[in-house]
Amino acid sequence: MKPTPATIVLAATAVVSALLLHTPLLGQERPKADPADVESIESIIEAVYEVISGPAGAERDWDRMRSLFVPDARLIPSYLTPEGEIGYQFMSVSDWISGAAGYFSENAFFEVEIHRIEERYGHIAHAFSTYESRREAEGEPFTRGINSFQLLYDGERWWILNIYWQDETEAEPIPASYLP
Repeated sequence: MKPTPATIVLAATAVVSALLLHTPLLGQERPKADPADVESIESIIEAVYEVISGPAGAERDWDRMRSLFVPDARLIPSYLTPEGEIGYQFMSVSDWISGAAGYFSENAFFEVEIHRIEERYGHIAHAFSTYESRREAEGEPFTRGINSFQLLYDGERWWILNIYWQDETEAEPIPASYLP
């Protein structure tokens, strides 16, 4: 039986899609992750909080940070603009590190998880991780919010696809269901 043009296009699309689906994890060099950092949802989220936390001027382990994310991952803060509109910003991991490194060189920053709700289906997972940000490791929080982690299990380890977050505001306090 001779294939039709539609069958050929469909088959070619399937092959290209399969190749593209594997490109983000296999096609780019990433720093090697510590297996303990990526063995569970809990460990990969904990690793993020550990990397970004520290006293002013303390070097962060940016290779460790990069090793937790797929190459095309995004960090996406959402916020209220001065005009009161909701805004957001897409950043690559490298973009986020560039901005954070300057801030961390002059400011102490400790972010800790105070509550988490996870949902998982097959190889995908989502976690709402409620956080407190502090100037001292055991200090009072200066802000709280929720990090929304989207995660992928590739059969060997967990990867972070995105972290999307919102700080708590007076107008939008964190609901009790997301607090300890």
